[in-house]
Amino acid sequence: MQLRKFVIGLLICISASAKAQLSGGLESNAAFYIDDAKIKLEQIEARQRIRSNNYLRLNYKLKNFTAGVQVESYEPKALLNYSPRLNKTNFGNYYLKYKNDKLRLETTLGHFYEQFGNGLVLRTWEDRQLGIANSIAGVRVKYAPLEAINFTALYGKQRNGLGFDFTEGTITGLNADVQLSSLLKIKKSKFGIGLSYVNRNQQKQVYESLNKNTFVTSLRGDFNLGGFTADAEYAFKSKEALVEFNTVRPSFQFDGDAYLLNLGYAKNGFGLSANFRRLENFGFYSQTQLAGNVYNQAILNYLPALTKQYDYSLTNIYVYAAQPNLSFEPSRNKAGEIGVQLGLFYQFKKETPLGGKYGTYVALNYAQWYGLKGKYDAAQRKYAANKFAFGQKYYHDASVEVRKKWNKKSSSVFTYLNQFYNARYVEEATGQVNTNTVVFDNTLRLKNSKSIRLELQHQWANAGFKNWVAAQVEYNFNSTWSLFTQDLYNYGNTDTAQKLHYYNMGTTFNKGAYQVQTSYGRQRGGLICVGGVCRFVPQSAGFNVSLNYSF
Repeated sequence: MQLRKFVIGLLICISASAKAQLSGGLESNAAFYIDDAKIKLEQIEARQRIRSNNYLRLNYKLKNFTAGVQVESYEPKALLNYSPRLNKTNFGNYYLKYKNDKLRLETTLGHFYEQFGNGLVLRTWEDRQLGIANSIAGVRVKYAPLEAINFTALYGKQRNGLGFDFTEGTITGLNADVQLSSLLKIKKSKFGIGLSYVNRNQQKQVYESLNKNTFVTSLRGDFNLGGFTADAEYAFKSKEALVEFNTVRPSFQFDGDAYLLNLGYAKNGFGLSANFRRLENFGFYSQTQLAGNVYNQAILNYLPALTKQYDYSLTNIYVYAAQPNLSFEPSRNKAGEIGVQLGLFYQFKKETPLGGKYGTYVALNYAQWYGLKGKYDAAQRKYAANKFAFGQKYYHDASVEVRKKWNKKSSSVFTYLNQFYNARYVEEATGQVNTNTVVFDNTLRLKNSKSIRLELQHQWANAGFKNWVAAQVEYNFNSTWSLFTQDLYNYGNTDTAQKLHYYNMGTTFNKGAYQVQTSYGRQRGGLICVGGVCRFVPQSAGFNVSLNYSF
């Protein structure tokens, strides 16, 4: 509380200067939920049917100082499936930053977002669509004694992401990045190393037998030569108590680790990427009791699903979420995940047989993920995982995407996706699903900056929701106004009551710094994912209005 008053007071002093540069933005998302003929929201009282999430961000810059504040308002309640503790209006973030490029020094007091390396040991970030806002409030110092050497030190408490308060853990972090090639004056290639250490101190442990400190540490290296890039990272987590069904089990404590390898090559319209990752008991939270919670509350590290992020509604019905955590259940034991993702793209040149007049872009992608093979004893809460052996299959996808411009007015995107989805392990539900999905997306440019886009999709599935069909039409009057209508129909569902049309229609307005979107329709329930991080949303129906303004 004292830190907030101090930082906000300094912000006001800086903003009072006529020379201060002001920037910021306003975002408002509101919904009026209704009961229609098929979807009922019996758990919501009538007075709670109108809800909104609102964010006002202000930043002031004066010479070497920058101060900022974000006010958040969830009135009268947060949108569906956001934390019920997100309510009323309060300061979400506030900070004061001093940056001196000559001294290569940056100091931040207040809230900040930070990432060490690939994020295996630390990444805090904000994603309003997912309801994640897990900044650290405290102090952070960045210093570069040489251009090739960078140090970061931080200390503070993490915003829990479910409200405006903080979790119980106190976070200390140290990071160093060294560009060895620059120090050695090597110009043909670039390579360096990085070291990270993050400690969580939780003084108010539920059980005296629990260690108050849990730490993660990592070592990584990167290499770049011509069009080839590579980076590798290994991370270790010290022993931490098992958490089952929101209950801490102090008698069972386990350490964990993570391996990550990324390879890439790109040159002359050709690209190739490969990712390998192995996670064992590697979820890291700023409060022990919150491990594995459904809202991604108090999460300190960044473990996105290493699968391709698809753009279309039916390709995102069976999405894979990373499985880093340890859990014991008879016939469904999990200690983490191991898998790979491979990607290839090629741009066929213009005026070639496959390129045509405007060229053709083709992308192939394959991802496959498994549990860790090993010996598990659910009754005794014991396990021993093999280091690089593949266990129960969790997921795979294989896709091809072709982008083609036919002439000055018409262009198309064709996507084919094959998936295997083991719901028993990924969602801790039942069943295994095999799907095939096709998408055709065509845009036709008309006169006077008008255009029309038609999107057609179909999914065949042997289980789960079974077959879907979807269509969307978008008409752009100009760069400012557009209309859209879409429908997802689960015609193959074996439950007649669930053979629903998830329709949606609306309009979008874009003008300068303003964007407004209004819509009416139904929201399909299930996983929603952004950047490989997912959360569940319930199905709903109603009116929606979104406003964005930046300056």
